[in-house]
Amino acid sequence: MASAGLPPEPAIAPGVDFAGAIPVAIAPASTPLLPYAQARDTGYLVESLGETATLAMREGADPLLLLDLRRLLGRPLATRRVTAPEFEKLLAEAYAVDGSAAALAGEMGIGDGLDPLATGLPSAEDLLDSADDAPAIRLINGLIAEGLRQGVSDIHVEPYEQALVVRMRVDGVLAEKLRMPPHVAPVLVSRIKVMARLDIAERRVPQDGRITLSLGGRLVDVRVSTLPARTGERVVLRLLDKENAGLDLAHLGLSDKAADVLTRAIAEPNGIVLVTGPTGSGKTTTLYAALRLLNDGQRNILTVEDPVEYAVDGIGQTQVNPKVGLSFAAGLRAILRQDPDVVMVGEIRDRETADIAVQASLTGHLVLSTVHTNDAAGAITRMRDMGVEPFLLASTLRAVIAQRLVRRLCPHCRREHAIDPGMAAAIGMKPVRPVFKATGCPQCAHTGYVGRIGVYEALRVDEAMRQMIHDNADEVAIARHAFADSPRLAKAARRLVREGLTSPEEAARILRREDA
Repeated sequence: MASAGLPPEPAIAPGVDFAGAIPVAIAPASTPLLPYAQARDTGYLVESLGETATLAMREGADPLLLLDLRRLLGRPLATRRVTAPEFEKLLAEAYAVDGSAAALAGEMGIGDGLDPLATGLPSAEDLLDSADDAPAIRLINGLIAEGLRQGVSDIHVEPYEQALVVRMRVDGVLAEKLRMPPHVAPVLVSRIKVMARLDIAERRVPQDGRITLSLGGRLVDVRVSTLPARTGERVVLRLLDKENAGLDLAHLGLSDKAADVLTRAIAEPNGIVLVTGPTGSGKTTTLYAALRLLNDGQRNILTVEDPVEYAVDGIGQTQVNPKVGLSFAAGLRAILRQDPDVVMVGEIRDRETADIAVQASLTGHLVLSTVHTNDAAGAITRMRDMGVEPFLLASTLRAVIAQRLVRRLCPHCRREHAIDPGMAAAIGMKPVRPVFKATGCPQCAHTGYVGRIGVYEALRVDEAMRQMIHDNADEVAIARHAFADSPRLAKAARRLVREGLTSPEEAARILRREDA
């Protein structure tokens, strides 16, 4: 490292203005001190602050800018030279992951949270007026940037008679983040529709679109859904961080038993593997992790999805489009003529799709899909209800994975306490040993939880199970045999509570009363 000196009269580089940076006196050490755009353009990144500030200096960066940085930071500087690719990686990590929304958005003008941006929105709705349009753009960018920083999955824009409310879903729970006057709703919704290439003149029917963004070197797809309501159009933005597409099975939190069942099932040359659970339980993430394991370059892997959530290299992905007649069944029928080895169907929701999936597995294809049922045994009943013959289902089904997501307790502030007898009865635990509860601290934004963890049950179709399915056995008998030596969802949830990974309240939220 070389220390940068301070000349008597520091020169000011033309075209670079550091005046808009966050003042050192109020910026915490973990916050990048330069707006993202300035760090990117100048090639300097503040890595740490102390008596001496440490900077990463990109190859080719103008050394004269060190004089302005020395004056801005008010302390000696130590620099280390890094290559351009290394600098880009450092920049993405500093701003896209740990930076505040202000740092992440950079030139978007987000410096003091979302509230100041909301006050600049006009009451007019003329999208050709750039002066009126700019505040709406900054607010939308700020919402998405803040959502990425907090790990938000969905942003809800909800117009009511008295206010426009913005809520964000973090770890499966919605919380209000912003409240604005109701007259700004048309401006904000219209700008979102323009960004998603939707028809801004059509407000009577629902619309779906997509926005592709790059924030701090982080690729993000935003799925947009609009719905006409009594007080205006409701909009839901689903943030699909492409970094999540790289998850593998080892990082899903599968139990040893469930991981063994799933890996053995997808190693089969043909058959059907189902993942089941309610909306938002992580089914698609599990399927992508399985496809990632199979994506070795020696197989032709094709998918038909609604919509394509994550783009994965090496996998052919087709999106359902009902407007032109491309349904799950039509897409599945078409990709079977593309010489596939592995087929992933986003969801089996009707008899036609179920029949084609069964026929595909009988002709030597491995088929992965999802079904909406409460548990693994229920998936077998659901397939039979859709009209699949029991003897065909018995010969093609390889495994069923049922899953839920519960919030993970913050390790910094969780506290041990005695479990309430009523709560213990609700989740089937004996109130004889203490458990951990959520309290809240700055590390978890005072929620008591950080991230989520999966709860799984795995049903493997062995010879005895195959005979039971063939003989049209009921759901209770199937479950009794399948889980004689493996945990069900309730038992898996109780294990997480005992290990201090989640709270009894979270376990009770995902379990039916009869499961406990």
